[in-house]
Amino acid sequence: MAVVKLFGAWLSPYCYRVIWALKLKGIAYEYIEEDLSNKSPLLLQYNPIHKKIPVLLHDDKPICESTVILRYIDEIRPQNPLLPADPHERAVALFWIKFADDKSPLISKLFRTDGEEQQAVAKECFEMLEVLEEHALIGGKKFFGGDEINMVDIAFCSVAHWLGVIEDFAGLKIFEPHKFPRLNSWIQNFKSVPVIKDNLPDTDKMLVLLKRRREILLASKSS
Repeated sequence: MAVVKLFGAWLSPYCYRVIWALKLKGIAYEYIEEDLSNKSPLLLQYNPIHKKIPVLLHDDKPICESTVILRYIDEIRPQNPLLPADPHERAVALFWIKFADDKSPLISKLFRTDGEEQQAVAKECFEMLEVLEEHALIGGKKFFGGDEINMVDIAFCSVAHWLGVIEDFAGLKIFEPHKFPRLNSWIQNFKSVPVIKDNLPDTDKMLVLLKRRREILLASKSS
């Protein structure tokens, strides 16, 4: 029987991408929490290039980068597919996943900036949300791919959960439901899926840790 291990960090949206995919596929795994301020020798061994989480270990074979891991999981367990079978629909899904990979770092950048720099990042985030509202969720779709959750929904998890938490403690208001009705409906639908709802990081715990990290980060920048 294949042994599957996941090296992750509880606050990372990229880690949750993999957790949700594994659970949607019904793949049992061992979770190993990494201290990113003191990375383990195993993490450095399995991801010597980027030295980042998540890393999936499948029978001692490492797979790195969350999107690559999602594609791998989908291929080794074809049941409950995370990508469409139709070539064009699949290409469209991969386009939006690439868009998510390119734009999601903006959300964490909100946390690391302040003043004019933060306002510029907030503007970019707003523009990203506009693109999703106007182009990705048209046609009354429940999820990005239709009636079932797929890899595109998982890829945009930062928008669904992390953005709101970061807005709260940073005193920002980027996502307003009345401005993004389609996106707001998608967030509610996404977070209602049992696998997602039951495996989200605790908001209060996130706020405490992010606030502490942000204070340290901004203090180091000003010194």
